[in-house]
Amino acid sequence: MTFSFSATPDFDFITQFARYIQAPAHNDLVVIPEHLGQGYVRKLRFGPDFKLVVHHYILREDLIIKRQAADDDNGLITIFFYNNEQPLDIAYANHPRVRFSQRDDSAIQLTSNDLSSTICFPAHRAIHYMVVGIRAPRLKALLAGSEPHAVLATLTAEGSSFLFFENMTAETKLLLRNITEVNQQDSLSHFYTQIKVQELLYLLFRKLVQRESAPHQPLNSADAERLLLVRNQLLDDLGTPPVLRELALQAAMSETKLKQLFKQTFGSSVYTYYQQARMKEAAFLLKQGQHSVAEVGYELGFSNLSHFSRLFEKHYGLHPKRYSQS
Repeated sequence: MTFSFSATPDFDFITQFARYIQAPAHNDLVVIPEHLGQGYVRKLRFGPDFKLVVHHYILREDLIIKRQAADDDNGLITIFFYNNEQPLDIAYANHPRVRFSQRDDSAIQLTSNDLSSTICFPAHRAIHYMVVGIRAPRLKALLAGSEPHAVLATLTAEGSSFLFFENMTAETKLLLRNITEVNQQDSLSHFYTQIKVQELLYLLFRKLVQRESAPHQPLNSADAERLLLVRNQLLDDLGTPPVLRELALQAAMSETKLKQLFKQTFGSSVYTYYQQARMKEAAFLLKQGQHSVAEVGYELGFSNLSHFSRLFEKHYGLHPKRYSQS
């Protein structure tokens, strides 16, 4: 299934998606027909400028959602929370879809309304994700009194174009689960859910303001796609350190532009991101209990196992062998 839409100010996902799958929409709830799978899509409105859409289903075939950028800037900010350990593919512009992560697909994507994107959800997998839509003035009001930061200023600025990715913390995963399990028949459920969604935003912004407060560099859909391709290449070969010059050539960017946009989008430099992913992969392999410390180190490109052990201990606070036994 491929559901395409344009993110115009008057677009209503529930109504159009229900029409696409030929299912009734009642009180902002669409139940997935049995011949397509099981589950639901629900929308909760917290005003004309703030809403939540909850996707909770298992489908019989892949679902591809294509969002076309709006022609006009309506100040809509979209925050996508995907909490699952199943493959998630995401792409910008018209390039092939890129897998977001190898071991844990739990991720947060925050984007302005002028970027087109394509997301593919695999069939026969439990899909749990939420999309928060909020307009810049409402977000600015919620953030009133906060310490100034470049990221927050970018989000609330008129005509700003941005894309940010964040990993999902255990605290955020638990909160998402709690929101999904709210009894919507309870008289105060709507009030409670709105509070919890604002808590979600707090947890996200708390991480974003830890980033370096640098001037924002504008980007477009093509830039976003190239950044994901670079990131995918880093994760595909964790045994080979990245060469910035080669990555910049492949991304059709200058080295300076690639460094700036990558750090802005993912929160760290290319090499730091690569090193963190390498340590995360090492932790995953060690926990499986099927590889020795030496095997993991060599597989991830370390010729000096002492260096691998020191670096791992710096990241996780334990020697690799003790970590594998913990």
